[in-house]
Amino acid sequence: MADTTSVAVLGTGIMGAAMARNLARAGLDVRVWNRTRAKAQPLAADGARVADTPAEAVHGADVVLTMLHDGPAVLQAMGQAAPALRPGAVWAQCSTAGLEAQPVLAAFAADHGLLYVDAPVLGTRQPAESGQLLVLAAGPAEARPVLAPVLEAVGSRTAWVGEDGASGAATRLKLVCNSWVLAVTHGTAEALALAHALGVDPQAFLDAVAGGPLDMGYLRAKAAAVLSGDYSPNFTVATAEKDARLIVEAGRQAGVAMDVAAAGAERFRRAAAQGHADEDMAASYFASFAG
Repeated sequence: MADTTSVAVLGTGIMGAAMARNLARAGLDVRVWNRTRAKAQPLAADGARVADTPAEAVHGADVVLTMLHDGPAVLQAMGQAAPALRPGAVWAQCSTAGLEAQPVLAAFAADHGLLYVDAPVLGTRQPAESGQLLVLAAGPAEARPVLAPVLEAVGSRTAWVGEDGASGAATRLKLVCNSWVLAVTHGTAEALALAHALGVDPQAFLDAVAGGPLDMGYLRAKAAAVLSGDYSPNFTVATAEKDARLIVEAGRQAGVAMDVAAAGAERFRRAAAQGHADEDMAASYFASFAG
């Protein structure tokens, strides 16, 4: 392996762009691709090379990092990259793709001689930009030394939960964590919507729980978005709806009824239908009111 790790980042949305920027700033050789090139172009100022195709981005790369919307989008991009993939390269699949996608993606990796690492991340825009993501990872031990400089650049910690990426061990943990994140988001949105409807000062609610067991940083962050009306996306409504539906499906397959997650997916759908799909998921707030 060369002294400087070569990384191809496929997908430069909110998370992918921040991760690619940190990789470039850490001195790695970074190539980036996005379906809409304009979203990737600003990364050139940070030293990343912007590719026109997935194949151009992955050519000769030691590590391929995918951060795309869902499993089908990942498989499509990797299919386009296939002619240029280097056998023996490590594929860090960081998208939240769900459990059903894992064996399909792992099989693609095996067919192309890649070391597959199921590596979803916990965190939104701010921790992604500051390189403070928590990476949840499952993959072969021989992939770890190659991935080390990549993981150090994008995250504050990596939790290895297994050596078989196809098992979906990391994705399972990510879905559990996301079920809590989305529940807190909706709980905050509904409490503030009810306060509005009942004529209660929302600050009185926040003061009432301040410093106690019902208080938490995430409540404060999402409440701040609602109360300021600043829905600049850290995690969009559209992506949150997708993740909620993956959680519901994972529960269904395991024989667990995810009633709150299912209701949450419907809230996100309503918020998106009202025009908030690309706003922060705190816009769940609007789902409490008629469109």
